Amino acid sequence: MCACICVCARSRRVARRCESRREVGSCPRCCCWCSAFSCRCSCWSCAAGRGKYMTFIMDPLLYPNIIKQGRQLDFDEFSNRVASFAFGYPPVTSKFPGLKEQITRGFILLQGDNLTPLTESMMGNLMLVFRQDYLDQESSWKTAYMHKFCNSIMFEATFLTMYGKPPSASRHSGMSVLETDFIKFDKMFPLLVAQIPIWLLGRTRAIRERLINYFLPHQMSCWSHSSEFIRTRFEMFEQYDTLRDFDKAAHHFAILWASLGNTVPAIFWVTYYLVSHPEALQFVRQELEDVLRLSGVEFSRDKDVTLTPAHLEKLLYMGTCTQRFCIRTLRDVNLKIIDPTFSTESAIEESLRLCSASMNIRVAQEDFSLRLDAERSAAVRKGDIIALYPQAIHLDPEIYEDPQTFRFDRYMQNGQKKTNFYKRGQKLKHYLMPFGSGASKCPGRFFAINEIKQFLSVILLYLDLELEEGQSKATLDLSRAGLGVMLPAEDVRFRYRLRPV
Repeated sequence: MCACICVCARSRRVARRCESRREVGSCPRCCCWCSAFSCRCSCWSCAAGRGKYMTFIMDPLLYPNIIKQGRQLDFDEFSNRVASFAFGYPPVTSKFPGLKEQITRGFILLQGDNLTPLTESMMGNLMLVFRQDYLDQESSWKTAYMHKFCNSIMFEATFLTMYGKPPSASRHSGMSVLETDFIKFDKMFPLLVAQIPIWLLGRTRAIRERLINYFLPHQMSCWSHSSEFIRTRFEMFEQYDTLRDFDKAAHHFAILWASLGNTVPAIFWVTYYLVSHPEALQFVRQELEDVLRLSGVEFSRDKDVTLTPAHLEKLLYMGTCTQRFCIRTLRDVNLKIIDPTFSTESAIEESLRLCSASMNIRVAQEDFSLRLDAERSAAVRKGDIIALYPQAIHLDPEIYEDPQTFRFDRYMQNGQKKTNFYKRGQKLKHYLMPFGSGASKCPGRFFAINEIKQFLSVILLYLDLELEEGQSKATLDLSRAGLGVMLPAEDVRFRYRLRPV
């Protein structure tokens, strides 16, 4: 049974039922947000310990009012405390003057024009790993586990892109050991976020120390072709003599987790949904081939494909020329016509809608009355937590028809990107929130989307893929609810072979 006390944010009545008279179910993990799905109130609160309240805003029409409260509702305090505990570095406080501001400014290197060299580097490293590990094989069918397959490629490709290469080789030795330790740490990550003492988590401390030691400054200084983002952070940390080398390395390890912890499961789910829906996979593959054809790029299995940022952008919307290709494809393969223009990004967004479960946290900096709308407000005390849980939007049948079903064209309408989703007849400003919101929005989200597109493009161009028969449908591992993209409860068997080109 959940030990938390559920109360209505408006009446503050402690009760087993909320104001809508819907039963608030017991929480299987002692995490209050689990019972939020059965509540129809616009907001509700629970006791969060030590006299603090955690208020959940359940009405998506109220989200803009919460997100804009940047002065009174702060994200940094919570994230700094959680990240330092999970990754083992000291909190970024006034003890390190200017460090917080420099870290924040550095994230611009993951966006805008800076995204181009990062994306190009990722393409080269993705092809390097993929070709050496999977393309230099026979063309017969091979069986693998899908999440393990995705992780093995993306882990090393991402590492090479962000941190660079060893002095005299194109790939680091010992990557499989590092990946294994990373997976073990990642399994314990939800418990660390919950601030369970690491000494209670078996060998997690030793595993984390091994991972951190990989990024010690004397070792990183030998690597070449690292990203400008990492080079800038390396130089920044070197300015602070009060930071131990181990602390600097822990910051670098945190970026590795941030680069992979949500991106890899997102890649798994979009791959799984596409392979599970052959008509969707055919549309995505056709769109990709059309982008290359229209750009004058000839694809050959013997040559590395290069997808520039410009190519990736065209996978969002391809215009009337591509529309003709898609119509032709539909006729050729005798598929049911869903929409003549298909967007790869729509399939990615639909996968993220189904598998992402991040919780947006804000901590009140003072006592104040939180204005919900023109008529309602909620009393908030300093130190209390305000939370948004976007998965409640993503799975709301009033917003999304048949919300548990994967529809690869859900975010396309009449050849355009669809943005009109409604709640109680009002258009929503926030209808898809896999990357957080406001100050807590993931600064690497643009690079992550590019990575997903690149991975999909490579495997769909080079491989035929099928699910193995005789296995149940993939389900979500709910232990990560609230932390981002959820892992599969069990890995999925699939088979692949080189496509005849």
